[in-house]
Amino acid sequence: MVKLRCNDYGFECDFIAEGNIEQIIEEFGKHTEEEHGIDYPKEVLMQFILRKTH
Repeated sequence: MVKLRCNDYGFECDFIAEGNIEQIIEEFGKHTEEEHGIDYPKEVLMQFILRKTH
């Protein structure tokens, strides 16, 4: 299981997305677009995940 936290990426936000890679890409991407106005491409979100797991 992987976990991405908004506050790890410079946001003052308590949002956490966790689960499998597909879930995180969907949830974290939707959240950052709707709440922070940033539309991260799937490739960028995948890099976030890869950096967290290594």
